[in-house]
Amino acid sequence: MIRIVMLGAPGSGKGTQMQLLSNYYHIPPISVGDILRKKMNIDFKFKKYVQNYINNGKLVNDDIIIKLIKKRIEQKDCHNGFILDGFPRTIKQAEILQDNLFTINYILHLTIPEKKIFERIIGRLVHIPSGRCYHEKFNPPQEKNKDDITGEALSIRKDDKIKIIKIRLKEYKKYTAPLLDWFNKNMKKNKIKFFEIQTVHSIKKINRKILDLLKLNK
Repeated sequence: MIRIVMLGAPGSGKGTQMQLLSNYYHIPPISVGDILRKKMNIDFKFKKYVQNYINNGKLVNDDIIIKLIKKRIEQKDCHNGFILDGFPRTIKQAEILQDNLFTINYILHLTIPEKKIFERIIGRLVHIPSGRCYHEKFNPPQEKNKDDITGEALSIRKDDKIKIIKIRLKEYKKYTAPLLDWFNKNMKKNKIKFFEIQTVHSIKKINRKILDLLKLNK
């Protein structure tokens, strides 16, 4: 069983690397953002409550996130493992994860210079139902604006705008620095392996680096 947490700023490549790892290990990628958007599509009251957080680049309430994640990881496809993106994002979430939900094997922290983030996010395309990520320049779909697997239309996320990205980065830095400190203090006790990976290289090169680290540190 392999359970991975992916950490990284918006635009660091988490979505792309998650999908590649999912295909390799045959375990589901679980994105908090995708879970929230899917629930918003079927629950108007929930959408109205959460939309204000997302559209302004803010983190959604911990209790809501924890409830959604717990429900998702209890599904059958997670029995052999999973890859988490967007959880935990706060120390409170990390503590609840440790005490009540499940153990983590690996934490992968993807890092990228801030000036590269805007270049990557502007032009990003997403297949909303699956969470598959593309980019007009760096990872284009086989057919313009269409998902490679389903042929369905790709979308640009509403929060992929410069103003919102700046707020998201500010929020990320605010919560991630203390979270990384928390993980460093608790990793040995919980036998969690932590790796920091620079994501300025090609998608394939980054993926090879991640797989090599995971294979060497089973």
